Amino acid sequence: MENYLSEFKRLKEIMDLLRVKCPWDQKQTFESLSHLTIEETYELYDALMEKDAKHIKEEVGDLFLHLVFYSKLLHESSNIELADVLKSINDKLVFRHPHVFEHDNPISEEMVKQNWEKLKLKEGRKSVLEGVPKSLPSIVKGWRIQEKAAQVGFDWENYSQVREKLTEEINEFDEAIQSNDMEHVEEELGDLFFTLINMARFLKIDPEKAVQKANQKFIKRFQYIENNANKPINELTINEMEALWQQGK
Repeated sequence: MENYLSEFKRLKEIMDLLRVKCPWDQKQTFESLSHLTIEETYELYDALMEKDAKHIKEEVGDLFLHLVFYSKLLHESSNIELADVLKSINDKLVFRHPHVFEHDNPISEEMVKQNWEKLKLKEGRKSVLEGVPKSLPSIVKGWRIQEKAAQVGFDWENYSQVREKLTEEINEFDEAIQSNDMEHVEEELGDLFFTLINMARFLKIDPEKAVQKANQKFIKRFQYIENNANKPINELTINEMEALWQQGK
């Protein structure tokens, strides 16, 4: 425990020194750091998918640095201390886990999620969906919107209902195609994607991870075509490409 506290204190002291003596760190603002934080978050995601403990450790450290940096900027701009930031999250966790800190009653994971949303509304939020960040990637955002709605009971009862909704959306998309109204086509395609994300959520499949796996599968098979063709790929016919694609499976 002492080692953990000393290293955290050291990180804060390093940040304080960099802010005074490093030209790059001196110039940083909330805005300039934001896109770098997003990049670091995706690097952590990659490490998590690789299940590489050493890589995960490094990327968690990078994110810690960003959080301490933001806390430093917050102190400079608003005189809010790092201790205030930590107190805020500690108080929030205690408030949102009454089953642990007040009643000590065992409850299910689903009940925890439902209580979490109710407690957020008590904190002043006017909508269950209010906490979904606007800048989230669309697939992740769709998942979170649907998950939050489901936590208050707005959800399918069984898979057949989800499958029926998918069929309905496919039919509406086909009708939009026939209309040649591209704005309508775009709208219906969005509904179709949204339903597929909902299906993934209902089946407890991470849609982002599923698409990532599909991307990697396509890359592997397409590169098989490139590596095994007897001529440049742009000179292959579609039938020749398809034959190599099937071989690559």
